[in-house]
Amino acid sequence: MTDDVRLRRGRGALGFSFFVQGVAFALLVTRIPAIQDRYGISDGLLPAFLAAVPVLAGASSVATEHLVKRVAPSVVLRWAQPLVLLSLLGVGAGGQMWHVAVALGAFGLSVGALDASMNMLGVSLQRAYGRSIMLGFHAAYSLGGILGASAAWAGAHWELNLFVSYLPAVAVLLPLALRGSRRYVDGPAGQGESGGKGLGAGGFKLLLPLCLVMACAYIGDSTVANWSAKYLQDVLGSSEQMATVPYNVYMVTTLVGRAVGDLGVRRLGAAAVVRAGTLVAAAGFAVVAAAPGAWVGMLGFTLLGIGLCVIVPQTFAAAGRLFPGASDTAVARLNIFNYVGFLIGSPLVGAVGDAWSYRGAMLVPMALVLVTLFQARSFGSEGARYGVRHERRAGDRAVDVGRGGNEV
Repeated sequence: MTDDVRLRRGRGALGFSFFVQGVAFALLVTRIPAIQDRYGISDGLLPAFLAAVPVLAGASSVATEHLVKRVAPSVVLRWAQPLVLLSLLGVGAGGQMWHVAVALGAFGLSVGALDASMNMLGVSLQRAYGRSIMLGFHAAYSLGGILGASAAWAGAHWELNLFVSYLPAVAVLLPLALRGSRRYVDGPAGQGESGGKGLGAGGFKLLLPLCLVMACAYIGDSTVANWSAKYLQDVLGSSEQMATVPYNVYMVTTLVGRAVGDLGVRRLGAAAVVRAGTLVAAAGFAVVAAAPGAWVGMLGFTLLGIGLCVIVPQTFAAAGRLFPGASDTAVARLNIFNYVGFLIGSPLVGAVGDAWSYRGAMLVPMALVLVTLFQARSFGSEGARYGVRHERRAGDRAVDVGRGGNEV
């Protein structure tokens, strides 16, 4: 098998892994009310259950940083993904509160390892290609999220219990994920932790600007996920049905933006694309905050999807470029701030909304997202098509990712 074929197959397999994770996560978060009802979880206790998942995921991401020094990231991903799917099924199968506590704990631990190892492989594959492909992987995640949310809606609409709602997805995706895992491609020794290198003295300090960008991006994302429906209905006076639309619109625009974003990075450079995405996202929050009615608010959430969608994938890619000899460690540590942003975002907006106003609360994630403008240098030189010169030279030798099969 030629290297070109191996890379294409590895890219297709990893893209499918991102897709599966999008489905699984959407099936969990969109059925939280049903989970609460099934296990009798009180409103006061629910935040503790929900916070436990990202806390455990962050701890697992730290553990994965050390685990990949002994085994390849592909091995971690090969076993983490089935555990995520089985944990999801466990959430629907239990009958007592301790059952769901164990299942959600297992979900958090396995999803932290999965997120870290997926992005490690994505960064190493992008290096092998020599050009931007990370946004395509995250586009697959967005597509999975849309389909997972649609499946969850169907389960709720037909009043299926959680186990019956989750079983078809797990039954179909689990064997396909296991089969695809045989085609994962790890980076060469010396490019990740298999080379035995760490970040070095002061390395984490260099990574901190990207950690800040990651946390702020996820604060913006969690604001849309947790507050868009309430904001449209309670502040802008929309109907209950219309209030469900903004998040779907956000997910669709995220998918579209990521699907075309790699082309923008190749032509304009990562820093320029991230700056543009930041400005569009900030404009989206401003439109939402000032919207006189529901339709203008919908426009704001559309802009948010277009703007925020490019930041997270390019932050992972930038970490890989910043530490080419320790990209696995950099990605694992950066991944922690995914969960930090998720934990901070929703309570922060809620607290500001209760103390001041929900219109004013939308200015908080707007200001935090704008922090990215001051860290844009971390994403690569201005004129780079991909980020650094050795990667552009590698691109001359790599396969053309716009052609061939098994593409995401």
